[in-house]
Amino acid sequence: MSDLLQLIISGLMVGSIYGLIGIGFTTIYNVTGIVNFAQGDLAMIGAILAITFYGLSLPLALAILLSVICVGVLAAIIERLAIRPLGNSVMRGIIVTIGVGSILQGVAISGWGTQAYSLPAFTSGGPIPVLGATILPQTFWILGTTVVLMVGLYLFFTRSYLGKAFRACAINSFAAQIIGIRLNNIRVLGFVLSGFFGAIAGIIVAPIALTQFDSGVAIGIKGFVACIIGGFGNPIGAALGGLILGIIEALSSGYLSSGFKNAIAFVMLIGFLVWKPTGILGELEK
Repeated sequence: MSDLLQLIISGLMVGSIYGLIGIGFTTIYNVTGIVNFAQGDLAMIGAILAITFYGLSLPLALAILLSVICVGVLAAIIERLAIRPLGNSVMRGIIVTIGVGSILQGVAISGWGTQAYSLPAFTSGGPIPVLGATILPQTFWILGTTVVLMVGLYLFFTRSYLGKAFRACAINSFAAQIIGIRLNNIRVLGFVLSGFFGAIAGIIVAPIALTQFDSGVAIGIKGFVACIIGGFGNPIGAALGGLILGIIEALSSGYLSSGFKNAIAFVMLIGFLVWKPTGILGELEK
C-alpha cells in the first residue's frame, strides 16, 4: 500500500503540471480555435527566466513574479505579431505556433546553451513521511498552486464580467461581437492567461526537474493529451485529464516498466480520439 500511495502522489504531482499546461491550451483554443503547440516552450521560458532572475540575486518570489509577467507579455506579443495577421485561418495558426516553439527553443539555446538548470525548492526541508510514503515539500507547492489557480480560474469565469465575456467569445464569438465585446482584446487575454499558466507550470516543477531548452516539448505534448482526455476547450476537463494521465503514467512505470511512461500518453490519446473524441467532460459548457 505504501508503494501504491507513493505512485499516486507522484502521479498527482506530475498530473498537476500536465493540467496547468492543458489549461493554457484551452484558453487559446476557446477564443481562436488554434492549438498552441508552443505552450510547453512557454513553460520552459518561464522556468529559465525565473532561474536567471534568481541568479541575479533577486528574491525568489520576485524572480518568479517577473518571470510570469514576462511570459504573459511574450504571449501577447506572439498573438499580435504572429497569430492576428493570419485572420481566421486555424490551420495556418497551428503551423505558426509550431514555428514559434522552435524559435523559443533557439532563443533558449542562444541565451542559455544546452546545459540544464534548476531552481531552489520554495521551502527547505527533507521528504515528509506519510503512511509509509514520502512527499517532497515542493509537491505541496505544486498541488496547492494547482488548486488555487483552478479555484481562481473558476471564479474568474463565473463571477467577473471579463470572465463572462471570455466565455461568451468561446461559445459564440460572432454573437459576442454583436453585443459589443471586442474579440481581439479577448484573444490577447487568452494568450496572456495561457502564458501565465505555462510559466507557472514550468516554474513550480523546476526545483524537481531540471530545465533546459527542450524540456518544454514533453510537457507540452502531455498537456495536449490531458486536454483530449478531459475535453478540449474545457479548463476543468484539462486539469482532470492531466491528473488522470499523471496517475496512470506513474502506475504503469511502477508496476510495468518506466519504458511505458511515454507510450501510455499516446495510447490514451489514440484511444480517446477514436472512442470518445469529446473527452470525459466534453467542451466548454454552453
